[in-house]
Amino acid sequence: MANEREAKEMVADQGKIARMLKTARGQLDGILKMVEADRYCIDISQQVMATEALLNRVNREILKAHLEGCVKQAVTAEDRDEKIEELAATLDKILK
Repeated sequence: MANEREAKEMVADQGKIARMLKTARGQLDGILKMVEADRYCIDISQQVMATEALLNRVNREILKAHLEGCVKQAVTAEDRDEKIEELAATLDKILK
């Protein structure tokens, strides 16, 4: 089963996802520099929250693409769209 998952391609816009992840990596590097420079705790915390928010957006993009691609193919045609919307709404609540 693991080989099946490895063989499938990511449906999400890889360029967009890569850009967002590189931005998050840059934010993390900046946070580390802030910690090393002994910056004000609240400033560091705000940067951590901004990075978390970006990573949550990345995760939503990936999971939405998964729902629209892989899950859509797996679910029967008659209730597919309803199930996708239901899962997407649930994920939006979880990842806020």
